[in-house]
Amino acid sequence: MEENIKDKVKQVLTEYLQKNGHRKTPERFAILDTIYSIKGHFNIDKLYDYMAEKGKFRVSRATLYNTIILLADAGLVVKHQFGNTSQYERSYNNETHHHLICTSCGKVSEFEDEKLKRAIAQTKLRAFHALHYSLYIYGICNKCMRTKCKKTK
Repeated sequence: MEENIKDKVKQVLTEYLQKNGHRKTPERFAILDTIYSIKGHFNIDKLYDYMAEKGKFRVSRATLYNTIILLADAGLVVKHQFGNTSQYERSYNNETHHHLICTSCGKVSEFEDEKLKRAIAQTKLRAFHALHYSLYIYGICNKCMRTKCKKTK
């Protein structure tokens, strides 16, 4: 199944590059392949380290940033702004999910809630057709809450 998704996103990227007059470089496809090997969220540093660790192409952080922008424009990656940090995740064939962000430690967790998904899907938006959405809930995770409680005792 994963290989089918990787083949499909390579096809989407190829079509996007041709349509927009961009070069089809091996680095771009290596970055795409790496992103679609990562589960969950990542930042540029994590992507850079992952590529170096797996022995993939050696690319600069600038190349990663430029390629991420291109992949987001192609609809293959989504950028999240969690507080003051940018994180990314693959977007093709990715299930709709919601995010819990701890304002103390910055940890991001994903969760799914079918009732919440249905409620959002059934919400009538005036003069607007929603394609997809992101939901961020900010609070304090249990680990930080326990630490906070210990300090006040």
